[in-house]
Amino acid sequence: MLTGIIMSHLEVHKSHRIGWLRAAVLGANDGIVSTSSLIIGFAAAQTSRDEILLAGIAGMVAGAMSMATGEFVSVSSQADTEKADLKIEKKSIENDYEHEVEELASIYQERGLDSDLAHQVAQQLMAHDALDAHARDELGIFDRSRAKPFEAAFSSAGMFTLGAALPLMTAYLAPDSRIIGMVSVLSLFFLATLGSVAAKAGGASVWKGALRITFWSALAMFFTAMVGQLFGLTTT
Repeated sequence: MLTGIIMSHLEVHKSHRIGWLRAAVLGANDGIVSTSSLIIGFAAAQTSRDEILLAGIAGMVAGAMSMATGEFVSVSSQADTEKADLKIEKKSIENDYEHEVEELASIYQERGLDSDLAHQVAQQLMAHDALDAHARDELGIFDRSRAKPFEAAFSSAGMFTLGAALPLMTAYLAPDSRIIGMVSVLSLFFLATLGSVAAKAGGASVWKGALRITFWSALAMFFTAMVGQLFGLTTT
């Protein structure tokens, strides 16, 4: 009976996706926006198709490596901070166990437990896994959200490459006179789709996610096209 109740009330949460989802969405978004903007800028400057594609490919490779490096360095810094905090906490538990029990109990009291119950909970959790209890309730470090540098780097670089390939293929297949229009329209469509999928995966509003990413991406493409057009006019 109890098993049936538990199964009927099974909740599917989204927070375990935070690490890879953030890196993947950021990578794909940057891949589409930066590459499409680069292509539009070069096309607006009246350059040849070969030059446009070369610029796009160079931007894709450089961008993917930059995303991987940036994600790895930033998430590694977060992981180092987490490890340092856990090391400090472990030493505190070893040197002053009773104080750490009191510290944990005070946290539970602030959350609404009475003093006796808070101390009982703190003592039992400390007896089970003292470091895990303090990592979770004092430091806010959870296993599902721990920093994972390699996962973030590969997710971001891989999705950047995939995102960049979409406007590149569009530029390759589009007629010369329609490169700007087709890359702009299809890239915004890809971005809207990405925003919708990311919002759905994260449990947020699909329309809000699509509109947010499309608006700012369109703005980036517009300004890049203006720069490209200005550059083309001043060099003819």
